[in-house]
Amino acid sequence: MLPDIGEGIVECEVVTWHVAEGDTVEEDQTIVDVMTDKALVEITASEPGRIVRFHYAQGENARVHTPLYAYVPDEEAEAESAESTESDVTAPEHKQAQPEYLAEHRQEGDDKSDKKSGQDGCHEESRPRIPATPAVRRLLREHQLDIQAIAGSGRNGRVLKEDVLAYLKQSEAHETDVTPDDSHKVGAAAETDKAAAEACAVASDVASDEVRSSRLESKAVPLKGVAAVMARRMVQASTQIPHFHYGDELDITDLLALRARLKVRAEQQGIRLTLMPFIMKAMALAVIEEPILNARLSEDESEILYQGACNIGMAVDSASGLMVPNVKGVERLSILEIAREVGRLTEAARSGRVAQADLKGGTLSISNIGALGGTYAAPIINQPEVAIVALGRTQRLPRFDGEGNVCARDIMTITWAGDHRIIDGGTIARFSNLWKHYLEHPDEMLLSLS
Repeated sequence: MLPDIGEGIVECEVVTWHVAEGDTVEEDQTIVDVMTDKALVEITASEPGRIVRFHYAQGENARVHTPLYAYVPDEEAEAESAESTESDVTAPEHKQAQPEYLAEHRQEGDDKSDKKSGQDGCHEESRPRIPATPAVRRLLREHQLDIQAIAGSGRNGRVLKEDVLAYLKQSEAHETDVTPDDSHKVGAAAETDKAAAEACAVASDVASDEVRSSRLESKAVPLKGVAAVMARRMVQASTQIPHFHYGDELDITDLLALRARLKVRAEQQGIRLTLMPFIMKAMALAVIEEPILNARLSEDESEILYQGACNIGMAVDSASGLMVPNVKGVERLSILEIAREVGRLTEAARSGRVAQADLKGGTLSISNIGALGGTYAAPIINQPEVAIVALGRTQRLPRFDGEGNVCARDIMTITWAGDHRIIDGGTIARFSNLWKHYLEHPDEMLLSLS
C-alpha cells in the first residue's frame, strides 16, 4: 500500500523498482523509488518476504492508499515451500492411485521440458527457488553464474554474497591450472580473442559514427515530478510578484583568507567548510536589523507575517530538477553547525532524497549560480518568501586600496530580487549593505554573534 508521503500529495510517479518479481527481500530493504512533486522518496519493505507482483510499472503514476506491490511474508513463503516439498515426496502414491491422469500430466510436462531443454538445455520449471537477496542475484547475473551450482550457507539454504565470491575464487584457481597439453588451446584461444577484439574495434568505430549522427532527435518528454512543480511555481511567482532587482559587488578577500585558516579545523571534524555558511550567518544577522526581509505576505494580502526563525534556503541543481532545501534557525547555529547542515542538504538534494521537512518553511533563499559560472543573474523569488539573492562567480580583479594603490582583490557580484509589494529599494539597500559589511569584515561579524 502506498503510504502518505507528504501533506497534500495524492499521487506520485514510480521511478525505479529496485527488485524484481519473485525476489526475496529483507526488512527495511529499498523496494521502489517514487517521485512526488517535491522529492524522491524511498519505499522500503515492512518485513521480510517474497515479491509476488507489481501493481504499477516504472513511469506510471501511483495513487496514495492504493496497492503498490504484492508480497508473501517469510513465514507464508516457507509454509508454501514446505507444502511443495511434501507434495514432491508423496507424488509416487498419487501416481499409483491415478495412473492415467499422471501419465497424461507427465507427458505434457515432458513435452514442456523438451521444449525448454531445446532452448536453454535445463529444466528451470522443475527447480525449487533458492533464496537470495537482489544484490546477490545481480552479482550472479554479472558473472553469468547459475545459482543452483552454488551451495548456500545462509538460513534455509540462502545464497550469500560470500558464497558467490568463494565460488568465483575457486573457479579462478581452477582456470589457472593449465596443463602443457592445453597450452596450444590457450594460444589458439588468444588468437581468436585478438581477432574478436579487432572486429569489435571496427564495430565500435561504426557504432560511434552512428551515435554521433543520432544525438539530435525529435521527441516529446512529459513534464512531471519536481520539474513540473518548478515550472508551475516559477510562472506563479513571476506573474504574481512585482519583482525589482538590486545589484552590488562584495570584496571577499578577507573572508576567503579566514575560511582557508578554518578549513583544516573543520575537516578534522569531518565537515567541508565552504563560503555558504558564512554567507548564511551574515544574512541571519542582517535580518535582525531588517526583519521584513524575513517576512511574507498573507494569502489575502492584508497582513505582513513576520517569521520567528531565519530559515535560509539554497537552490540546488539536482538530477530531478531544481530543489531549495533550507537550513532551519540559522540565527541560532554556529558556522560549523551551518556547514554540517549545508553538506547534508546538498548531498540529499543532488541524490533527490530530500525530506519533506527540509523543503518547507523557508524564509529567504540563495541561488549560488556562480558555482557553475556566470557573473550576474536575475533570480525569481521563491514564493511565499519576499527576497532572494543570486551569487555570481568570484573573480580576481584590480581595485584601488585606501591609499589609491592598485591591488588584486577577490570580487563576487550579487543580485537581489525583492517583492515590491512590501519591500522598497531603500530597505533592501540597507539590508544588503549590512550583510555586505559582515562578509567584507568577518572579524566584525564575530562581535555580533550571540
